[in-house]
Amino acid sequence: MIRALLALSGLALLAYGTVLAWEFATSRTVNAVQGTAWFIGGPLLHDGIVAPLVGLTGLLLTRVTPTPWRTPVLTGMALSGMLALLAIPFLWRPFGTGANPGLHDRNYGAALTIALSAVWLAVATAGLTRQIRSARSARTE
Repeated sequence: MIRALLALSGLALLAYGTVLAWEFATSRTVNAVQGTAWFIGGPLLHDGIVAPLVGLTGLLLTRVTPTPWRTPVLTGMALSGMLALLAIPFLWRPFGTGANPGLHDRNYGAALTIALSAVWLAVATAGLTRQIRSARSARTE
């Protein structure tokens, strides 16, 4: 019963989203082009370029990186990618969002650099700790 209600509410929201997307696309030609780029171009770009590159980079790093460093380096790469994706709108188009005094008047390049430095300092610390522990355990065996 609950699943049926959730399914029905999901279908209703899907229909409402479809109506809103249709109204957006048919209101102006520019909106139709932007909507097409967003709904079709975005997934094609992600599935055709970004996802394979990320997968191949992870595979290469797994093969090249020593065992104690694998998890910290792969975690650092994932966090770096996430931070870069979050920073792109503010680095690419400053003040592209609505005005909110005190929030958007920042140096996003410096903030991204500091955040990435913190991530990679943690990666280096974790990697060195794991390497020292694995060297100690290899000596005791």
